[in-house]
Amino acid sequence: MENNKTAILLMNVGSPDAPTKPAVRRFLTEFLNDKRVIDLPWLLRKFLVNLIIIPFRLTNSTGLYKRLWTEKGSALIYISEELKEKLQLKLGADFEVFVGMRYGNPNYKKALAEIKKSGFKKMVVIPLYPQHAMSTTETSFLAVDEEIKKQKIQIEQIKIGQFYQCPDFVKAFAKQAQKYKPESFDHILFSYHGLPVRQDAKSKPEGIPDYSYSKACCETTQLIAKELKLADSDYTIGFQSRLSKNWLTPFSDQIIMQKLNEGKKRILVLAPAFVTDCLETIVEIEFEYAEDFIKEGGEKLQLVSSLNAEDSWVETLVNVVQESLK
Repeated sequence: MENNKTAILLMNVGSPDAPTKPAVRRFLTEFLNDKRVIDLPWLLRKFLVNLIIIPFRLTNSTGLYKRLWTEKGSALIYISEELKEKLQLKLGADFEVFVGMRYGNPNYKKALAEIKKSGFKKMVVIPLYPQHAMSTTETSFLAVDEEIKKQKIQIEQIKIGQFYQCPDFVKAFAKQAQKYKPESFDHILFSYHGLPVRQDAKSKPEGIPDYSYSKACCETTQLIAKELKLADSDYTIGFQSRLSKNWLTPFSDQIIMQKLNEGKKRILVLAPAFVTDCLETIVEIEFEYAEDFIKEGGEKLQLVSSLNAEDSWVETLVNVVQESLK
């Protein structure tokens, strides 16, 4: 039966089903074996991921997820469900919103199966990554394309790529930061998820030949800083979550300690590569960075909560969807 509604598929990285070693192992195995996450030859990737990275990092990773977990479960998952519900209310009866994680559950393959079963003829796919990278936006689009072919789904697909330049997104992130009174801090750090240097310019959105992920992060920072009326000396850009020294620099944790040594004892951290709070924001920044900062003599390191299911972010997504359908 044909369905005249438009399906909206929100995608994000995903999370283990539980903070246990078996669940974390399943998640990491799926995630790290993606050739666009670790872009090495097949045999080398399999050896590195399954015999070195996962065995040696499993205990530590499980411990980090235990710190993240709440009674509601994984922040990334329950916040995504809240966003889905609020976006559904705003979009109304002509749309149906689905959440599909690239890895783990709720899985994008199941979401696409439901979309096929319900007879939708049009679908808007939104990977929730402000800046394009091969390990985020690109792998999400390609995974959806492959699954549509596999399930033989006849549907018009509209893809919404990176959105860091969207004025509504910039204003929404700046509005979040303003809640924390940036003027009361000694310095502001814009912290982005890192990438291996070799991946920085390897993947480009269509029609942007001179694109790189790091350039997009710098532009994101400049846009939000302008909205917040910050001077150049008020802020620094850094990259976090590195796995080796051959990742994008400067490293966020090193910047924090450098600023502390310069006498900056109150630091505000924005993470505009993430629209949903997750392991990288809550545990890495809010817990680990803040604990180290205080231990070394800092007074306060404050994370600006991400957009999550804030009304301003919901309105931004509504506008993005409506513009894509014009």
